Amino acid sequence: MRANFRMQRLFIDAALFPGASVEASSEQFNYLANVLRLTDGGQILAFNGRDGEWAAELSFPTRKKLLIEAKEQTRPQPPAPDLHYLFAPLKVGRLDYMVQKAVEMGAGLLQPVMTQHVQGKITNLDRLQANVVEAAEQCGILSIPTIAPPRKLRDVLDNWPKQRRVVFCDEGEESQAPLPILNRIQEKQLALLVGPEGGFSEEERSLLRGCDFVTPIPLGPRILRADTAAVAALAVIQAAIGDWR
Repeated sequence: MRANFRMQRLFIDAALFPGASVEASSEQFNYLANVLRLTDGGQILAFNGRDGEWAAELSFPTRKKLLIEAKEQTRPQPPAPDLHYLFAPLKVGRLDYMVQKAVEMGAGLLQPVMTQHVQGKITNLDRLQANVVEAAEQCGILSIPTIAPPRKLRDVLDNWPKQRRVVFCDEGEESQAPLPILNRIQEKQLALLVGPEGGFSEEERSLLRGCDFVTPIPLGPRILRADTAAVAALAVIQAAIGDWR
């Protein structure tokens, strides 16, 4: 069932069922009451990443209190996306963009990976979570991706489940066409690894290419910024072997 983009969608971290009533947080109150200027009886769509999407009605028992009551389910909860997205952190503004786009493109798990040339750092997972929720609210997504704590690249590879193939964007790959390479992949469980602005070091490239569960792909003849490469790679993977087929 397609999302209804005419109504405001709101993530609520509480159980949703017929008659469930949740008090809006101060941020939600400000947005719904002061920005959108919704009043008693106002209608929104609510979701929590677990119980599907619900038509909900607003009520103001006091001037500073807003209740959100679930009325009926509009969409059932779908299975969570299985595509894992591994990325070297970027500087804050571009990291926000990259995380939002990864959610829009169907990533089910976000794993920050610390590499030798990494330029950004993860100091606040709450900020990443806020970007994930915002992207889900705006794009009709019902499953909230998991955010894993940052890990070093070697640690990630040393403990990797071999049944999940890792596709990594290798700027040193001689060819320019990713599709023939992706079409040869047989595994159903996939992960995408995108490196930092400075690219992977030669040591890291050798490490990745030495893993039998890793497949390098090119992204064409142009040099892409890391956040652009992430969107391009996610799109080509989803189109070739993912859920766009």
